[in-house]
Amino acid sequence: MKTRKRSSKKSPINPKQTLRRIPPNNMAPSYTPQYQKPDEPGVAMNFDNSVSLYQRVGPETTFNEAATEAFRLIKEAQDQYPNWPRIFYLDIEGHKGEQRGYDADFFEFQQEFWFATIANFVTAFETPLVGGLMNPEPQRNDIPDELSINLPDSEDDA
Repeated sequence: MKTRKRSSKKSPINPKQTLRRIPPNNMAPSYTPQYQKPDEPGVAMNFDNSVSLYQRVGPETTFNEAATEAFRLIKEAQDQYPNWPRIFYLDIEGHKGEQRGYDADFFEFQQEFWFATIANFVTAFETPLVGGLMNPEPQRNDIPDELSINLPDSEDDA
């Protein structure tokens, strides 16, 4: 039986590194951020050249105010750190209701508005309704100058 000599060359793989399965190319995100939720609301630079955005919605905050603030944070992050990967964290206080624990406005805010508007402009996000998710598409950096929200007419106006 022959024995193999071990090469004296060092392996290019560091045995202390954690290896993970890489998904097929059509599913691989171009960037996987290191999550670090900021302590305070606002925009914060991370050690891995990503940007964390954190928004707290209070019990008195309206849908329109929350949407405007989320958009403002996206614009601020893009202005301060152009095209850096953005990770958005959202906390909602109050607004309890029958739709998966939220009132109608903040269920819609997290379900419809978030996925149709905010999710396009971030690499990843975390909301109370869905938890943390990665954007399967590259984050968009062509942020519009302003947000226009068309609220439905109230029954009082009819």
